[in-house]
Amino acid sequence: MNLFSVLFLIVLLAGMAVQFWLARRQIAYVSRHRDQVPANFAAQIPLTDHQKAADYTLAKTRFGQMEIVVGVLWLLVWTLGGGLDLLDQMWRSLELNPLLTGVGFIISIFALMALLDLPFSLYRTFVIEQRFGFNRTTPKLFIADLVKQTLLMLLLGVPFAAVVLWLMEASGSLWWLYVWLVWMGFALFMMWAYPAFIAPLFNKFKELQDGGLVERIQSLLKRCGFTSKGVFVMDGSRRSGHGNAYFTGLGTHKRIVFFDTLMNTLDPTEIEAVLAHELGHFKRKHVQKRMAIMFMMSLAGLALLGWLIEQPWFYEGLGITQPSRHTALILFLLAMPVFTFFLYPILAYFSRKDEFEADDFAAQQADPRALIEALVKLYKENASTLTPDPLYSAFHDSHPPATARVAHLLTKIPHPA
Repeated sequence: MNLFSVLFLIVLLAGMAVQFWLARRQIAYVSRHRDQVPANFAAQIPLTDHQKAADYTLAKTRFGQMEIVVGVLWLLVWTLGGGLDLLDQMWRSLELNPLLTGVGFIISIFALMALLDLPFSLYRTFVIEQRFGFNRTTPKLFIADLVKQTLLMLLLGVPFAAVVLWLMEASGSLWWLYVWLVWMGFALFMMWAYPAFIAPLFNKFKELQDGGLVERIQSLLKRCGFTSKGVFVMDGSRRSGHGNAYFTGLGTHKRIVFFDTLMNTLDPTEIEAVLAHELGHFKRKHVQKRMAIMFMMSLAGLALLGWLIEQPWFYEGLGITQPSRHTALILFLLAMPVFTFFLYPILAYFSRKDEFEADDFAAQQADPRALIEALVKLYKENASTLTPDPLYSAFHDSHPPATARVAHLLTKIPHPA
């Protein structure tokens, strides 16, 4: 161990302590407010549904504590415990060329991590989601999804890892800039390819057939100056009882997608209001801003790795005995979340700010009362707690708490003169 090892341990344990402290606050706060529905929701959400949401939140938070502990332990095994070093030595013993050794090492570590996460995924799906009536995934479908995800990882991940490692080796001291360009190109390609080629592997998408609703949506899109490749309904109910809606795609290939569960929950005016909120993210350029931030942060991160990769203490401090570009890349991907954990509240703050702005836009383009009704129904149907701990929410939640969001929208309702 060296000084960097000590720093890594201190920051890692401090982050874990903060997460446990916040989780304890969340559990106590939600439990304390379990038996009373907030005033703005009392007329629409029965106490039994409020209590179900509280119990669902408590179950997920307690399970999350276990995930934190196991995640930290495995991270220590991979790094200071020598797990990555052992795996690297195993690949080196095969005496393949350096590029194949690096690609094999990277793919195997991701495969092992996915395998280690499998018990947690099974528990979330078949115990927690099942207990609260949300799971509709069969074991057969779960296995089919897992096989497809593995094949996609190999099909896309192997060539991508090979290109990255080749650039790291062949393009000199500015390799990190060339890798960044390839990384961003790959990200943009995935945004374009996902709706047309990847999502249909897992779900069925049908164009919206409700003529009246289609006309209402097209009118909203025209008012907002938004073009898309269509409005689709996805068979989300095949896997879960949760409802959602999202935009996907890039440029003129954008798609609007509604879960069928959401279509069964909301009426046309509420669907219009939810869509207006999503359009608000585009009109207020939130998507472009987030992409720009992601691009800048990834560029800064790769530039930092360009320096760290030449520092012996970086490898030694995280348990690697024989430095290489492929181990440096994995070490960086594992260590960076530890050191950036305390940035989460800042990112969450700006995300919640964007949500309020999108709500403001929706209130201008649709009836704010319809958006309130839609949100209330979605909070109820998704068993989203109405009473999160304020500090926990500020640290973790990308959306404002339900009470704050509804109170904000109530101010947007026009009153008679």
